[in-house]
Amino acid sequence: MSTKKAFRTFGSPKVGTVLFLLLMILHGCKDASTKSDKINIGFSQGLGNHPWRQAMNHSMEIQASLHSEVQLSISKAEGSVKKQIEDIQKMIDSRVDIIIISPIEPNSLIPIVEKAYEQKIPVILVDRKINSSKYTTYIGADNIEIGKEAGQYIISDSKNLKKVIEIKGDDNSSPTIERSLGFQQTIKNNSNTELIKTFKGLPAEAFRKTLDSLGNQSLYVFAFNDQLATQAWQIARNAGVENQIKFIGVDGLNTKDGGIQMVLDGKLNATLLYPTGGAEAIESAIKIYNGQIPPKRIKLSTTIIDRLNAEIMRNQFDKIIEQQGVIENQVNAVKKQTELYASQKELFRWSVVLLMLMFCLVAYAIYLIYAIKIKNKQLTLTNERITIQRNQIEMIADELKQSNEARVNFFTGLSHEFKTPITLILSSLESLKEIFKSKGTKPSYEIELINKNSNRLLRLVDNLLDFRKIENKTFNLRVSKTNIYDFTYGIFRDFENEAKKRNIKFEIRSTNKNLELYIDRNLMDKVYFNLLSNAFKFTPDNGKIEITILEKGNQAVITFKDNGIGIPEKEIGNVFEAYFKGSNNRKNSSGIGLHLSRQFVELHLGKIEVNSFQGTEFIINLYKGNKHFNEDQMVKESSVMDAETLAKAAVFTETESEIFPANPEDKSEKYSLLLVEDNSDLSFFLSNKLNYEFDVEVSDGKDAIEKALSEIPDIIVCDVNLPDKNGFEICEILKNDLRTSHIPIILLTALDNKESYLQGLKSGVDLYLTKPFSFPILTQSLRSLLYNREKLRYYYTNNIGRIVDSKSFGSMEQTFVNKLNQIIQANIDNAEFSVENLADLLNISRIQLYRKIKAMFDVNVSDYISNIRLEQAKSMLQNPELTISEIAYKTGFSSPNYFSTVFKNKFGISPNIYRKSAGEE
Repeated sequence: MSTKKAFRTFGSPKVGTVLFLLLMILHGCKDASTKSDKINIGFSQGLGNHPWRQAMNHSMEIQASLHSEVQLSISKAEGSVKKQIEDIQKMIDSRVDIIIISPIEPNSLIPIVEKAYEQKIPVILVDRKINSSKYTTYIGADNIEIGKEAGQYIISDSKNLKKVIEIKGDDNSSPTIERSLGFQQTIKNNSNTELIKTFKGLPAEAFRKTLDSLGNQSLYVFAFNDQLATQAWQIARNAGVENQIKFIGVDGLNTKDGGIQMVLDGKLNATLLYPTGGAEAIESAIKIYNGQIPPKRIKLSTTIIDRLNAEIMRNQFDKIIEQQGVIENQVNAVKKQTELYASQKELFRWSVVLLMLMFCLVAYAIYLIYAIKIKNKQLTLTNERITIQRNQIEMIADELKQSNEARVNFFTGLSHEFKTPITLILSSLESLKEIFKSKGTKPSYEIELINKNSNRLLRLVDNLLDFRKIENKTFNLRVSKTNIYDFTYGIFRDFENEAKKRNIKFEIRSTNKNLELYIDRNLMDKVYFNLLSNAFKFTPDNGKIEITILEKGNQAVITFKDNGIGIPEKEIGNVFEAYFKGSNNRKNSSGIGLHLSRQFVELHLGKIEVNSFQGTEFIINLYKGNKHFNEDQMVKESSVMDAETLAKAAVFTETESEIFPANPEDKSEKYSLLLVEDNSDLSFFLSNKLNYEFDVEVSDGKDAIEKALSEIPDIIVCDVNLPDKNGFEICEILKNDLRTSHIPIILLTALDNKESYLQGLKSGVDLYLTKPFSFPILTQSLRSLLYNREKLRYYYTNNIGRIVDSKSFGSMEQTFVNKLNQIIQANIDNAEFSVENLADLLNISRIQLYRKIKAMFDVNVSDYISNIRLEQAKSMLQNPELTISEIAYKTGFSSPNYFSTVFKNKFGISPNIYRKSAGEE
């Protein structure tokens, strides 16, 4: 359905557009009404539930409520420096506008405060300072002056000699340090006062002992806050000396247990008003936000509260509190009115929108009455077209089904036809074996190879036919009583030679060698061969494969385990699906072997599972006994050959030297050949056949590139389908490498389509042979490629002076030759220039340079350099102005005599005679 049709199905474009615009307008109005500039202020309160701290928080909240644009958030560290640092970091991360801090102590917070300050976030310190100047402003009373005022109050109270006790806070905050400093300066400078003891915090026992030691002497106690002063009064009262002591505190809070009430109750003689600075901090934050620069120090005033003014101060504070309550009530009322107005405004807006929406819907309903009539006519026509198309699809589906059935039947029939020639081949092989046996000789390796691969081909054809039967559900089980260990051992022996050849540790184990099961031997044989073929296909040389037979209750468990490449975890659920091929599988595979194996096991009412961890493990579970089979499925068959008899039977164990006779002694130097083939049988066959004519080096594909670069062979024969890199990739890499680009490469492949030929040409292959190929054609192709290279090499070495800039070779070789000649020409007068120097300048090893030059020109590197020197010398000898000595040194010879000797050995005449003959010409 097109976009236009879909839109018409759900409604009129005009109505939809109107609705969309209404919603956008509503959303825009809402955004405009709710949008405002907020001043985000974060406050980090260092200490916990101290009344003075609560008063500070409350004054900030009241002051913030008076400004609708202020949004205040308070974080309480409860005396934890770590938490206060985390709270400030959160404020920095959330990019608040202003940070207000009441520090716990002066040093630990320096890094985080400086971090906020450096990120251009204004920082206001309240009550306490830090040991850094990187903050915006500090708000608080002068604690040195508070200490001095307390001292002056004690001095002025009486002219008699006075004993004084100082009770400090138990921290190292700036108020504690500064109050003590101001107090001690004042007391110590007066002759009528004596500071007899200073306590850090209030240790009750020590304080009581000090009181006992003073007896009836006049005593003043200055505590750094009203709470400490009250606690000291309580200790004195418990000792019965509270009337002999005058207590002075700090804070002056107007609360039930605050300093003012304590003065009125007679517990304290005086308290010093210590303003919280909460309201001042909020006002300063607003000014800073609006661009005003505050002073670095905002000092709050303080005063002494005693019995003379305590009642007045309480009344004033009560009025302030009452006014604050009224203000809070008014602010709350304004907030409620604002919220009510906003909700009514929102309700009105939605009412307007709903009215407009109702109007649009009425218009749309009228439109639909007419549109539905038109749509009904269109749907009728569409239904007719769909009916016609459905009938056409059914006809095409029937035709495809018949065509597919015909193809499958043809393929099945063709597969049956394959069995006849394969059977004839196997029968002929059996006859040949009997002939060899009658003559008392062993069959040749080729006969065993033909027999093995004919049986393999027969099994592949059987797999195709079995797949067809499974699809048509025409399989009939024929189960018979079978010793499962003997049955397994018989198939085990078929793979034993392969295991020995590849040095694979191949084992079979059973907890009960007499265990008997009812199985269809033909089908279970195929299951075993499929599982073992896969195991050998994907297990590397020197690996391990094991078969285990166990009994578990009324079941037998047969396990096939290898340490091969395994199956990717995400693909393991698809292993038994038809045509499945793992993403890490670079081998040829039809993808139906494991599918058939599962079908065959399930026909036995068994189960097959797979695990993959450091290899692959297939587990078959089969029921013991025959109760799960019908009577018509059971047949009587002779027992399989027992394992002991098989173990004693003669096994084909010829060594490679027995299979192929030793090469006749050939003292002539052979060409080197690298054979890259992962099929061990084909690799073994070709290497031994080619060994008559070549020095053969074999690779299974995994180390092909490394062997080519280290050995620099004269020619390479490479399969296309390899486990790691395919033949096209290997060819392309070698042809693009300076060290191996000259080596002719023949690719062997089962792919004979145009695309594969084109891919081979693009990769730089010299010859492309498809399987099955004729061995004589392969050997003749090898000879032809080497012969053509010899012709080119002969031409080049005999015309080295005339083709320095020729295009005779491929682009890679020509580039190499040009660079080689340029380096030699640049160093031609250097008698010390060596092969090592040349290899270093070409960025290859001396051995690789030697092999490259030998392969291209059939001379060693020293002779190649010498030939270029001599060609240059021949050219110079035609210039009569140069002496022979000068020519010798200019062409890099160590002496004229050595030059003359080398020149005569090369050209048959001395330099003097050559110059004369050239002059006469």
